[in-house]
Amino acid sequence: MANTQGPEGNYDPAGSTQMFRAFVDDPQSRQQQQAASARGPRVGLIVGVIAVVVVVAVVAWLALA
Repeated sequence: MANTQGPEGNYDPAGSTQMFRAFVDDPQSRQQQQAASARGPRVGLIVGVIAVVVVVAVVAWLALA
């Protein structure tokens, strides 16, 4: 077992701090998070545009009926 120390200098027998940092600093997971956050606004924008088109179509249909 590796003797690692936590951020406060406390002994960490399991090395969990080191494993956590490796997980947080993983470049692949960071890229996946950025891709997911970049997709989010686009999906909302598309849904918003479709909702506006539907509302305009309903209003036009009611006005012309």
